[in-house]
Amino acid sequence: MAKVALLIGISEYEPGLTPLPNAVNDVEAMRRVLVNPEMGDFAPENVTVLQNPQRQEMEDAIYNLYAHRDKDDLLLFYFSGHGVTVESGDFYFSTSITRKNQNKLVPTTAVAGTSVHSWMNQSKSKRQVVILDCCFSGAFAKGLTAKDIDSIDLEQKLGGEGRAILTASSSTQYAFASDGLDLSIYTHYLVKGIEKGTADLDGDGLIAVDELHKYTKSKVQEASPAMTPEFYPVKEGYRIFLAKSPKDDPKLKYRKEVEGRIYRGKFSIPARRLLNSLRLQLQLDADIADAIEAEVKQPYLEYQRKLEEYETTLIETIADDPKLSERTLNDLRDYQQHLGLRDEDVAPIEKRIIGQQKPPVFVEEPPETQPNQPNQFEFEIVKVDAKGQIINRSQGRAEFFTEDLGNGVVLEMVSIPGGTFLMGSPENEEGRSDDESPQHNVTVQPFFMGKFPVTQAQWQVVAALDKVNIDLNPDPSHFKGANRPVEQVSWNEAVEFCARLSKKTCKIYRLPSEAEWEYACRAGTTTPFYFGGTITTELANYDGRSTYGSAPKGEYREQTTDIGKFPANPFGLFDMYGNVWEWCQDEWHEKYNNAPTDGSAWLIDNDNQYRLLRGGSWCSNPRICRSANRLRNVRDRRFNNVGFRVVVVRGRDS
Repeated sequence: MAKVALLIGISEYEPGLTPLPNAVNDVEAMRRVLVNPEMGDFAPENVTVLQNPQRQEMEDAIYNLYAHRDKDDLLLFYFSGHGVTVESGDFYFSTSITRKNQNKLVPTTAVAGTSVHSWMNQSKSKRQVVILDCCFSGAFAKGLTAKDIDSIDLEQKLGGEGRAILTASSSTQYAFASDGLDLSIYTHYLVKGIEKGTADLDGDGLIAVDELHKYTKSKVQEASPAMTPEFYPVKEGYRIFLAKSPKDDPKLKYRKEVEGRIYRGKFSIPARRLLNSLRLQLQLDADIADAIEAEVKQPYLEYQRKLEEYETTLIETIADDPKLSERTLNDLRDYQQHLGLRDEDVAPIEKRIIGQQKPPVFVEEPPETQPNQPNQFEFEIVKVDAKGQIINRSQGRAEFFTEDLGNGVVLEMVSIPGGTFLMGSPENEEGRSDDESPQHNVTVQPFFMGKFPVTQAQWQVVAALDKVNIDLNPDPSHFKGANRPVEQVSWNEAVEFCARLSKKTCKIYRLPSEAEWEYACRAGTTTPFYFGGTITTELANYDGRSTYGSAPKGEYREQTTDIGKFPANPFGLFDMYGNVWEWCQDEWHEKYNNAPTDGSAWLIDNDNQYRLLRGGSWCSNPRICRSANRLRNVRDRRFNNVGFRVVVVRGRDS
């Protein structure tokens, strides 16, 4: 049994790739905590460090990490440098000679992720950990298959069998550097979690890789909220023990208490007094306790620094370009990304600063129905083949505006362009029903639609507003979570939500018509799903025990998930398939004969108790989630798989 690590850092690059001076520091910091007998307890001779290696040297080292190993060895591969993806979505590890030709990677200058997959699969080792601190690192995990695991008796301290991949970013995201650290943000908190023992979340004296991920992600997102470290365990890989922690260390006890008491960089009066008392109880020197508090506050202070930087830059930008040209706005968004800030982080700053500057109005309409000034956001669009494999990734861009609901809660509304589309499904579409006929052309006027289904946090704020027609339960949902969709909401209650929101904002918010919903969902596509001819549970939350077309079976989560977890459609709308059904305005009609062709809701008999639902839910099979599928339900019924999203029009709405 051995613990073996390969640590690679690439700081120096050929022209065309930005130097990463912190990368070599990252590997040295990782080596320091791994070889420490009180932390990683790796034998020094079993830890290989490569700084700026040539391609062949690097490929040989990765191969040798996995070759000729025993089944009870624990293998760790750590990489800090540029990660590169190509059009197919495949991931490559950069080397010091990596270069691009006409902005396309020259693959012979980098190490293919698929090669590393193959060596991992061929290795006898049953415990493999990969930690990637690079851009697009989540792409490496795609396509890595599980291995059969034999039943073997290993020492308990090594933990579970399997694989675990920890990544600094998603498959489409940049990993961010920090101006104030000599390490990358991600590695900085990885090392801190091991060095200080704070990644030992359950206090058992051992740091499992899932604990290391949870701790590091929480700290990274305090400093750079737009960065989303990810975790891909295989089998029992999440329980692989990577390091030890000082279980009974008073400094660790105090640090954990500080982390549990701090809120937005501050302590409440009772929390401050509890911490002062704990200092005395643990007999900690004031200087040590103060230093611990300063370290815990550091991520939040970093976040505040970035907000201040963005505000200063925005003020200077408006002074230089008061009309905020499209090019300037694009540069501003790139700078926001550089700082690792999300749209919701900068929205209050933009509202405060831009609102005073009165930028140009983007549509001509009466001020009482004028949505707020739009911003732009970028998102990934994916396409799949008949088996559900991603065959294309591209970047989309859409305009949106933010509605401030109060209490720090916002509603993001995406601009949907007008157009004509073919509503319904063709007769040869798998899983279709007769109520999706006949196909007919519908012309839809421009409008704004919720970027996500209405969340529980949004519902709670609006439910607290003055009653218009009926009472609202502020917390109706079965599956709790502020960023999960609200569910167990009837059609009548969704309409009341829109009425209260309209009264607050002086805009006309409402449920979408069925035609608007399908038009927005399809976003210019004609296939059963906006991803293509099929769907997988990597793309939406539905019952993966069933399949559509030639796609494989997938995960059945048995509950809702947080909004925005899956890729958007080409209009920039998330969660249009699965998660929760979404109410529409329309009454139920058995077929589309005589249906409106102007995108309006089909309303004939107001006493009709049946209303339309679209999109499927967490417990639906994939056939039910198709763009064209329709469902009816009684307007006053509530279910734990039914929610809604809202729309607002660009001009007056009748």
